[in-house]
Amino acid sequence: MEGIKVESSAGEAAGGDWTGEPLKGVMMRNGTLTVKKYLGKLVALVATVALAGSLAACGTSNSRTVTLDFFQFKAEAASWFTAKSREFEKLHPNITININNTANAQTDMRTRLVKGRVPDVITLNGDISYGMFAFSGVYHNWEGDPITKKLNPGMLNISRSLVQTTDASKKKLYALPYAGNASGYIINVDLWKKAGLDPSNPPQTWDSFLAALKKLKAAGITPVEASWADTWTLQAPLASLAGTMVPLSKYTDLKKGTTSFSKIWTDVARKEYQLYTYAQPTKGITYQQATQDFAKGKAGILPLGTYAIPQVTSVNKKINLRFANMPATNDAKAQKLTAGDDVLITMGANTRHEKEARMFIEFLLNEKNVAEYAKAQYAFTPLKNTEAGGREIASVLPFFKSGRIVDFCDHSIPSSINLAGFLQTLVSTGNTKRFTDSMQTEWDKVQVRNFE
Repeated sequence: MEGIKVESSAGEAAGGDWTGEPLKGVMMRNGTLTVKKYLGKLVALVATVALAGSLAACGTSNSRTVTLDFFQFKAEAASWFTAKSREFEKLHPNITININNTANAQTDMRTRLVKGRVPDVITLNGDISYGMFAFSGVYHNWEGDPITKKLNPGMLNISRSLVQTTDASKKKLYALPYAGNASGYIINVDLWKKAGLDPSNPPQTWDSFLAALKKLKAAGITPVEASWADTWTLQAPLASLAGTMVPLSKYTDLKKGTTSFSKIWTDVARKEYQLYTYAQPTKGITYQQATQDFAKGKAGILPLGTYAIPQVTSVNKKINLRFANMPATNDAKAQKLTAGDDVLITMGANTRHEKEARMFIEFLLNEKNVAEYAKAQYAFTPLKNTEAGGREIASVLPFFKSGRIVDFCDHSIPSSINLAGFLQTLVSTGNTKRFTDSMQTEWDKVQVRNFE
């Protein structure tokens, strides 16, 4: 007997098989037969129907028909993952993929965990929320799994580093990287050439980076496109700079109380402020307006990550772009690329369909599919031989291949701390002490509430 699938209003699969209508009463012919005479037949009939129902219910199991609950968070890729799910179903007629594309992954995942409904297959953003869920043990532990041998070690380490614990031995691989992104800045190639700069050889040190901005300004070109109305955009340069200047271990030290924001972020904050002194006079515009203006050639660089490229090219498909790492110090060899596991993929720790869930994950992770996804999303593939999903971002591939990548610093900051708001005050005033003091005050409040 076929199961009926039910979905909640939040898009969650509310499992449970329907086993048919309850047994109807048995009509006696002519109303003359006694219950006693037919009691034995009635019992036999009930048993027969029950057995038939049982066999029907078991039919799904015998035919190995399985429904996987697939929790998918990335709105921009919803249609892509849907198409791949249908493709997988054609290859495996005994497996059905029930896709739940969620608009609010953190809230929906938290609701599911409370109700004990951990999905079979899950995509998540590699951020602090993932790290908190992972530490609770609800996701599968992939440590030592053969599948990890074909994946980029640096991207695997980013996934481990996200697990929210100060105990390094407990930072396990609870999700596999599926797609990577990077923070830095986007170059308008034509404007750089107009200013006498070489966009194919971007600056490798902080001083040479500032020199390039000055050269753009001298050529009558606005060096930096800012978008302060959407304050989250201010976190991108912070992450780019801190990736090189602040080891991730310092955020564990923050939790332990052995360091402070004034020690680790003062120099980073000063450079962020300095960067935006080269921005356009009217900085309080939205991300959407900034990407449109940049696409129309109004600035030399856009200090955001690879994720902003599709937004720019949607406005101007002919724009000539190049992505570059933002140098943070004057030691070219010490530069690291701030990169993230933009999409992680995993399965529930206690899924009843581990074999089928693994088959689906392995299908999504095959070379053809990850390359196709990377091209569609301007992302980096998670394989050992990491590739770029577009020529515009290929310039930073050496960082991936050499393992010189580090996670976004804001992935270590609880969402309850208004980092973006504090950054807006910083870039407006240049007051680095106020910035680091505000961060420390809010951080200490969070730590008082946290119990590891």
